[in-house]
Amino acid sequence: MGYVRGVTDSPAPGRIVLLTTTHRVAPGLLSWPAWQALRDADRVLCADPAHPQLPYVREAGVEVETGTAPDARKLVDLCRGGGRTVVVLATAEGEPALTDGLARLAGSGREPAMPDLELLPGSYDLPGARLLDVVQVMDRIRAECPWAAVRTHEDLLKYGVEETFEMVEAIEEGDPEALCEELGDVLLQVVFHARIAQDDPESPFAIDDVAGGLVTKLIHRHPHVFGDETAETAEDVKAHWSNRKAVEKHERTSATEGVPLGQPALALAAKLDARARGAGLDVPLPPGEGVGYELLALAVRAVRDGVDPESALRAAARTYRDTIRTAETPS
Repeated sequence: MGYVRGVTDSPAPGRIVLLTTTHRVAPGLLSWPAWQALRDADRVLCADPAHPQLPYVREAGVEVETGTAPDARKLVDLCRGGGRTVVVLATAEGEPALTDGLARLAGSGREPAMPDLELLPGSYDLPGARLLDVVQVMDRIRAECPWAAVRTHEDLLKYGVEETFEMVEAIEEGDPEALCEELGDVLLQVVFHARIAQDDPESPFAIDDVAGGLVTKLIHRHPHVFGDETAETAEDVKAHWSNRKAVEKHERTSATEGVPLGQPALALAAKLDARARGAGLDVPLPPGEGVGYELLALAVRAVRDGVDPESALRAAARTYRDTIRTAETPS
């Protein structure tokens, strides 16, 4: 037992299991196959003595050897002499040097009996798990970066505006790669502001408060998804959203309350008109002359025709830009 027969008897090759885990899953939450592999192994090795799963694996009664990472040659030798199973506990990124070394040994043709090699994920990232990394990285930057440590909400205002418009441009350009990057920059603003707020001595809140409030709001405004109401069309959804939002904002003293005046002027005009009509008000445009009042009238007319004036003007401006570039090109 423990030997394979060939021209000459040789030790059974055994088995090497590279067991990978992610630090984004609570320690101890390994899959059942992972626990089986750990309990059935003849030896369990872990190069990182600070591996987050290590205390829980040991608490479960599994003996783990830590220290210098074994090289491929040593691992193969450990498996011989009875067909033993060796499990290497690693992070989700694995042990690149080890896997490369094993691949070279297997491909060399000089090993009479290579152990069976198995990559066994012991835990998986859920969708959105990398957001935990964003929070951890931001915490460290806030604590250790001299510039980030003293930033305030006001300091970051211009960056939030810039990143938002860069995101808009990426969408208008139809560039998914740029959009992915710009969404990351917008996300940075959210995480950074939340981290600053966490240090507020009077009214602190953290990223979990931001996310929790958003989840509550989304669930409340989508009763056709999370409740008993139904919505067959997009218009039905808009009606649900408006009704729920009206309930949430029942303490408003004016239809204009909460409209940010810092947004682009055309968008501001459109929002004010939409609020007035949403409140059932038939408000005439203010009398006046000049370009400002003409633009206001155009913006209101656009909204009532179902056109977003901000997007319409941006599209026209982009066409104008292209026309200028064409005029600059020598014929």
